This record gives sequence, structure tokens and C-alpha cells, in this order.
Amino acid sequence: MSLQLEQDSPAATPRREGARASSFSPRVELSAERLRAPFSLRCGALLIDYILVVGVLAFATMLARVFGDARRGSAFVLTAGYIAVGVVAFLNFVVVAGLSGRTLGKWLAGLRVVRKDGERLGYARSLVRHVLGYALTALTLGLGFLLAAFNSRGRALHDLLAGTVVVRSRAPRT
Repeated sequence: MSLQLEQDSPAATPRREGARASSFSPRVELSAERLRAPFSLRCGALLIDYILVVGVLAFATMLARVFGDARRGSAFVLTAGYIAVGVVAFLNFVVVAGLSGRTLGKWLAGLRVVRKDGERLGYARSLVRHVLGYALTALTLGLGFLLAAFNSRGRALHDLLAGTVVVRSRAPRT
């Protein structure tokens, strides 16, 4: 079983207008098992992403406590903090992930999210994966994440819903 992560060479296939070339080069077929992201790296990447989001919330809470003497002032700062958390989460999990296939945590862990066929993730799949998939995983009390540990292809509930797979950005050294 192999996972093709490369597009054919430009001479072999016509280029689609507006399509971006894969960031991998040159065309190489690598086994899915070799590129599959280990569960521990996925957990680390998710932890980094949530530290970012919770850090923004903690900073906003701290500002509300320090600068909000009156109830209205602290409520306004805290509300602005909640909005900032939503914006940061949306940018990290949907916009950046849809553009590059990585969140900040996945970038630091050396991981990338791609479609099952190896193509770029895209905004729609990123939205389904991170909003709908993570919400369903939260409803299952996190059991959706554990699917990745026991699934032979390393796909969690949100990956199954969006038709994605998390792989290493480059093959591990042997």
C-alpha cells in the first residue's frame, strides 16, 4: 500500500488553472506507514495549539483583573479577550490549516494534514475537520482522538469525517 503525495511532473500532466503545486518535490511514492504521524507527535501538536488558545484567554483574563477596576471595564476587557480567543482559534485551525495544511502545533511538530489522496487540505475540509470534527470529539469525551492510537492508518474521528490524514512533513530518517 502506498500513498502518493506528489503531483506528476508538469510535462506529464497539464496544469490546472489556479491549482498550487504540492510543496513536496520531486515526485516520490512513499508508504503510508512511513509517513503516518505517530500518535505522540499528534498529541504534542494538539497540546501546542491549545496552549496558544488558552494562553490568549489567560492573558485576557489577567488584563481584565489588572486593569478592570470597575465591573464594566473588566467585563469589556474579558469580552474582548473571548473575541480574541475565537479569532486566534479560527485563524490557526481553519485559515492557516486550510492554506498550508498545518496549524502552529503541527508546524512545530513537523506534521501536515492532507487529503486521503495526498492533495492539499483546503478551507472547506479544514473547517469540517476542526469545527465539526473537534466538536463531535468533544461530545465523545475525547474518544475521537483515541481512534488515531488504535486505527491502523492513524486516523482520528475528525480525520474520518473530513477525509484527511496526518502525515510527517518529510520522511523520518533511517
